[in-house]
Amino acid sequence: MAKITIAGGAKNGEIIDLQNADLVLGRHSDCDLVLDDTRASSHHARLYRDKTEWMLTDLKSTNGTLVNQQPVSTVTLQDNDLIEIGDTQISFHADGHAEPSPQDKAGVTPAPAVQAPAAKAPAAKAPVTTTADDLALVEQMSKHMDAIRQETAKVIVGQREVLDQILMCMIAGGHALLVGMPGMAKTLMVSTIAKVLDMDFKRIQFTPDLMPTDITGTEVLETNRTTNEKDFRFMRGPIFCNLLLADEINRTPPKTQAALLEAMQEKRVTVGNTTYILDAPFFVLATQNPIEQEGTYPLPEAQMDRFMFNIWVDYPLEHEEEVIIRTTTVTQTAQPQKVLDKPQVIQLQQVVRKIPVSEHVIKYAIRLVRATRPANEKAPDFIKEYVHIGAGPRAGQFLILAAKAQAVMGGRIHVSCNDIKIAAIPVLKHRIYTNFAADSEGLTSMDLIKKLLAAVEEPAEADYT
Repeated sequence: MAKITIAGGAKNGEIIDLQNADLVLGRHSDCDLVLDDTRASSHHARLYRDKTEWMLTDLKSTNGTLVNQQPVSTVTLQDNDLIEIGDTQISFHADGHAEPSPQDKAGVTPAPAVQAPAAKAPAAKAPVTTTADDLALVEQMSKHMDAIRQETAKVIVGQREVLDQILMCMIAGGHALLVGMPGMAKTLMVSTIAKVLDMDFKRIQFTPDLMPTDITGTEVLETNRTTNEKDFRFMRGPIFCNLLLADEINRTPPKTQAALLEAMQEKRVTVGNTTYILDAPFFVLATQNPIEQEGTYPLPEAQMDRFMFNIWVDYPLEHEEEVIIRTTTVTQTAQPQKVLDKPQVIQLQQVVRKIPVSEHVIKYAIRLVRATRPANEKAPDFIKEYVHIGAGPRAGQFLILAAKAQAVMGGRIHVSCNDIKIAAIPVLKHRIYTNFAADSEGLTSMDLIKKLLAAVEEPAEADYT
C-alpha cells in the first residue's frame, strides 16, 4: 500500500496510508488532508490514483506545488519523490516502506505535537530509484553531446569549453553568468543553444531605465466591450520562457536586477498579490562586459551567489578566428537542428538528482570549499594571504550538482573527484574575493583556484578511520 510521510506543521512525522483513491491537500477544513501551513493554499493540490499510477495535480495554488524541487501542474509520482507544498514536505512511498525516523530507530514512538521543526526533518533518505528510461537517456548522452556540439558548430566556431559549461549548468538546474569582451558571440551562443534544445527563448537588453515590470509583466486595466465592465488583465513579461538571456545585466539598477531573484531561486514570479509559476525548465543566462564599468551597477555578492557558474568567454584561437571571419562575411544557409526537447532536459535534471555520490567525492568537495576560507586553520597559506572572503556552503552544493551533470554528459552514472575539479573554476570563481595584496600582484580568483586544485589533496584512507 502506498504511503506518505509528512515533515512540517502539527502533523510532522506522521505516516499516512493512502487507502483513499482521491485526496485533496490544503489548509481548508474540508480538505482530506488538512495542512497547518500558512503558505499552503486553501485547496492546494490533489493526490489521486489513476489505474496503477499515483498522480499529483496542483489546484492553481498561490505558491505552486514542487516535486523534487521542480514546479509541476500534473505529474506521475515515483517512489521516494519529495512533494513540497508551502513549507511542508511530503515524501511519497509507492511501496509503502517509509524511512523510519530517528525516534523510530531508537524504539520510541514519535509524538507529532513535539517533533522537531520542519527544517530539521527533511525527506526520507531512502535510495532513489532510477527508471529504465533514465538509464537509457544517460547511456545516449555521450552521443547527444556530440550532436549538440556539431549542431552548435554550424553557427559558433570553437568555444567548446564554454558550451560544455553552459550545458553542465543547465542539466544541473542552475543559472550561469557569461563574462567576456564585446563581440565574443555570447548572445548568439545562447540563442543557438535554445534552438538545439527546443527552448522558448527570450532576450532582455538591460539598460539604466529598465523597470522590474519590463521583466515580470504588469496588470493593465481593460474594458469588456460586451458588459462595459472594467477589469485587470495580467500581461506576461519576457521572463515567462524557458531560456532567458539577461544581456548586460550590470547596466540596470539593483531594483530591476532583483526582479530576477525570485524567478531564479523559486521558479516563480509574484506580481501584486498573485504568484505565477514559470514553465519548466527555466534558465537564466546573464552576460557581463568586463570593461566599460563606468555607469554600471555591479551585482551584489548575494545576487552573484545565485548564479551557479561564472563562465569566462575568452578570445578564439588563431585558426578559429580565421574560420569566423571566412564564414561570417558570406551568406550562411546552415541552421542548427533540435537534438533534445524540453521533456528530455527535465528528465536529465531529475536524473542528476538521483545519481548517488560517494563519501569520498563529498569529502573532497567540502575540503576544497573550506580551503577557500582564510579563517580556516587548514586553508593553504596563499589563501590566508590573498583572499578576503571565501566560498559558502552553496558552493559545495553546486560543486556536487555540477559534477553529477558532468558525469551524465559523459554517459556515466558515477561521479569522480575529477568531475569536481572540472566544475571548480566556474563554481568558485565568483565566490572567492581577493584582497589588496592579491590585486597588487595581479592575482585573480582563477589563479588562486588553480593553485588550490594543486594544493588540496583527495581524501585518503586515513580520513575514514
